[in-house]
Amino acid sequence: MLRSFAVLSVTVVAACAATRPHYGGALRIEVRESIESADPPETGAGMADLANAFVITRWEGGRLAVYSANNNAAGGRPFLDSVEIQMARPLREQAIDLELGKADIVELGLDELRRTSPGRRMWTSAPIRLVALVFGPRVTDPRVREALALAVDRAAIHNVLLQRQGEISGALLPQWISGYAFLFPAASDTVKARSLTGGLSAQGRALALGFEDATWRPVAERIALNARDAGLAVSISAQNANADVRLVEVRIISAEPARALSGVAAALGFSEPPHANSADALLAAERSLLDGFHVIPLFHLPAIYGVSQRVKGGPGITRLGEWRFEDLWLEGKRP
Repeated sequence: MLRSFAVLSVTVVAACAATRPHYGGALRIEVRESIESADPPETGAGMADLANAFVITRWEGGRLAVYSANNNAAGGRPFLDSVEIQMARPLREQAIDLELGKADIVELGLDELRRTSPGRRMWTSAPIRLVALVFGPRVTDPRVREALALAVDRAAIHNVLLQRQGEISGALLPQWISGYAFLFPAASDTVKARSLTGGLSAQGRALALGFEDATWRPVAERIALNARDAGLAVSISAQNANADVRLVEVRIISAEPARALSGVAAALGFSEPPHANSADALLAAERSLLDGFHVIPLFHLPAIYGVSQRVKGGPGITRLGEWRFEDLWLEGKRP
């Protein structure tokens, strides 16, 4: 009996030692974004979220950022010694590096989610990535824009290509932020779309669809197929800058509705919406941005990260997908 108690005590002590926070180690992160600026970003990028607990010690624009623990951080020194971020890493390569132990935190794209093993650790934010179609100035006929909006089968894309991640939406802001996203229609209506395109010339029905990231090619191809059923001839173009309509992804930067809407408008290249100090005013401001179908919201998706088993604590992201690494530590011996 005493022997069993001794074994149990050793096991409990070992488990506590393995999970007790301790200082040391470099957290290795990979992202697909490439920030080419000469100086590190202060706002608007995930790296800026580290600024309170860590200080930038190395910056190679478009390639590498290294942050070291701030001994004078308001909440106390982080457990980690440093955070190393490799930029411009394709999603597939990120997933491989995570499997091989070369990275601790990586972004997971659609293909990587499909390949995810049941035991993989993931951190998921709220739906904070708006996926939308944005028309260029060459598409002047509102019938074409509305027809494409009605043609897209969001439900099929969401179920198959997006693995049911996030939410289908016809709104710029997600439901959890605005509370009224359900008021914007998101259902397809091929019959009505065909009635809009029926009187157009072949040239008037032709569109080039571009996308910002190869991740979105399957979605763009499905949209082109939907458009054909509505009488539109949509070709896929990798030259995003020359496209008539672009499939874009915009990060929502605030949980405060008015600020979030302003941020989305700026990211899409639209004018600043009127200041909204009530729910009704905010709804009217969003309706004005969507009027004319110059932008077609499709989905709100979460930010999803794959996480190494050696990362302890967390989750290290907030509901908005902001990085919070000050309470993370790495499994291993004390330095």
